[in-house]
Amino acid sequence: MIPKSIYSSILKSKKSGKKQFALLIDPDKFKKSKILALAERAGVDFIMVGGSLITNGNIEDCIKKIKAETNIPVIIFPGNNLQISQQADAILLLSLISGRNANLLIGDHVIAAPSLKSSNLEIISTGYMLIESGNHTAAAYMSNTSPIPSDKYDIAMCTAMAGEMLGLKLIYLDAGSGAAKTIHESMIHKVSSSVSIPVIAGGGINTVAKAIASCKAGADIIVVGNAIEKDASLIKKIAAAVHKL
Repeated sequence: MIPKSIYSSILKSKKSGKKQFALLIDPDKFKKSKILALAERAGVDFIMVGGSLITNGNIEDCIKKIKAETNIPVIIFPGNNLQISQQADAILLLSLISGRNANLLIGDHVIAAPSLKSSNLEIISTGYMLIESGNHTAAAYMSNTSPIPSDKYDIAMCTAMAGEMLGLKLIYLDAGSGAAKTIHESMIHKVSSSVSIPVIAGGGINTVAKAIASCKAGADIIVVGNAIEKDASLIKKIAAAVHKL
């Protein structure tokens, strides 16, 4: 059963020390309903839907299919202000606090505000932080921002602290889709130990070991996307490993 407040359920899990696993689905690449069946059986906590650029896929149809075939909460992870759907349960209202692009800090949010206000979506304000990952990701290119260098832990920590002080409800550390490397455990630890709000980590997590390492470093939720498209069996393995921590 989908909780009335997804954010409240995230806070509850954090308080109890329970780690959570979110599957990220790009509507452009989503074709296999087998993934949904595997996610349901594995007890995946959330399914996030979105992408830096959607060209062939349809976010509305993608979410409808997920809702029809699973009971897993669906959260929109928007690449832009067009990626809004009433079919989902919640949306991460992302403010790109690692960059200095005014549109992604507040501009696009102003445009989307009336639609979000009149929707039934649970709106979760999120401090989104792009972290350098060894290659130039689509997220960095499309956002026209420079990611935080992977070894600048203090910059990441202070950015996250500022986000919390501004009233954001989540911090999302993202190496980007198809990242060459995951976010260093020391950075995750530095950030998570400096804020009281939940921390999400994603990008480059393509093995059970990397998922466990990110969780142990302090991530409350880990997000996996590309790796699942290549090896769907990872869904069960990562879910089991994360939920045992």
